[in-house]
Amino acid sequence: MIEVDKTNFEDEVLKAEGLVVVDFWSPKCEPCKELMPHVAKLAEKYQGKAKFCKLDTAANRRLAISQKVLGLPTIAFYKNGEKVAELTQEVTVEDVEAKLNELV
Repeated sequence: MIEVDKTNFEDEVLKAEGLVVVDFWSPKCEPCKELMPHVAKLAEKYQGKAKFCKLDTAANRRLAISQKVLGLPTIAFYKNGEKVAELTQEVTVEDVEAKLNELV
């Protein structure tokens, strides 16, 4: 998974071709930390089909707000720079994989 922040978000997510999955998380968010290893496994499983990134919202608050991320954890799906779907708060790895299969 690629760590994104305000310096590389545009290049890695908004200018990327194809499907990009962004895991918005925070070090103080326990559900985020529980979900992250599962999302990392999906990143391996879907390598070549989707790009996976993670963004620490505590360190990049303005960027998270600009992407309309209001709750955590949030998994956002971008296709060719446009946000096409978002899963937030009560997110399970099954939800993420189902949405991935829908979008791939």
